[in-house]
Amino acid sequence: MIDKIYIPLPGRGLIRIAGPDARDYLQGLVSQDMRRVAADTAVYSAFLTPQGKFMFDFFCFEMDGALVLDCEAARRSDFFKRLSMYKLRSDVQLSDVTDAFQVHAVPDGLDLPAERGQAAPFGAGVAYRDPRHAGAGWRVVLPSGDTAALEAAGLVPGAIKDYERLRLSLALPDGARDMSVDKALLLENGFEELDGVSFGKGCFMGQELTARTRYRGLVKKRLLAVDIDGPVPAPGTPIEKDGKDAGEMKSAIDGVGVALMRLDALEDGGTYACGDATLTVRVPSWVVFQERGGDA
Repeated sequence: MIDKIYIPLPGRGLIRIAGPDARDYLQGLVSQDMRRVAADTAVYSAFLTPQGKFMFDFFCFEMDGALVLDCEAARRSDFFKRLSMYKLRSDVQLSDVTDAFQVHAVPDGLDLPAERGQAAPFGAGVAYRDPRHAGAGWRVVLPSGDTAALEAAGLVPGAIKDYERLRLSLALPDGARDMSVDKALLLENGFEELDGVSFGKGCFMGQELTARTRYRGLVKKRLLAVDIDGPVPAPGTPIEKDGKDAGEMKSAIDGVGVALMRLDALEDGGTYACGDATLTVRVPSWVVFQERGGDA
């Protein structure tokens, strides 16, 4: 049972963006509409290269009147540097507040709004339903060492593997672990269905390739859930079907994982070879396959 636990996520970093221009500053840089972010609304988004390739993904929420980006801790210095490059004359102040706060995952058990992206004050911090998929539960950001509000809600500490099993079962990507930097495309990784990109907000960095991929039906691969029979393959292990390339293994744990699969390799179904393991692909209910077009 994982419904009454909270799971500290030490792999998360936090970048605070304060100032009157915070939303406008981010609006032209990232894939989601930053005008949606409010005290009661969090979003999922990405920062791309000018050529439209993946660089960073993050959650954005409001806390104490500023925007906060929940991002990969190991890569936050690079993210911070790139954000700073585009600051120019914007009236914003960027700060790394990772050490001051802790991000927790709560799969279930909180008496809070249940729709994805809904946010609310929680203890001395903020809680928000995962903007990608409500089934992933809440993300709770509290001052470091402060778990009083979580314990008052009847929750007990859980292990990171509990969150990983849940995330992988839903085929939710986790930054550079699952999306190759300067290579991956947002729509290969479910960003449209996971509400991580806005096609109505106007221009943003990398928009041209993202829009062309969508409107011309150019998605040829998708990140999907896989059940693993045998030893868990290392990330990057090739996946084959009848000796032909079918995809690439991404993150995994305890018999469940995600893999970037070629769509043409899914047509006949069945199982797939990956290292010394056999994989069975599961397509989550949220995945929508687009009609495939020609080359760009």
